[in-house]
Amino acid sequence: MLFFTILMITLPIGLYFTSKAYLFEASLGYSSNDSYFYAAIVAVIAVHVVLALFVYAAWNEGSRQLREGKQD
Repeated sequence: MLFFTILMITLPIGLYFTSKAYLFEASLGYSSNDSYFYAAIVAVIAVHVVLALFVYAAWNEGSRQLREGKQD
């Protein structure tokens, strides 16, 4: 749980500033206003990926507990 909390805070913020500065402005040459928009999209996608990973991990943990409980 703590892993996903840290990931939820650091990954979108890190990807936002990294993609804005290095990908969209430096590499692709987008203007500052355009790079804000596209970097925000990257951050939102990162949030959704972290949430999907959390749901997957929680789902597998719950099914593992059910299997272990049924073996008794």
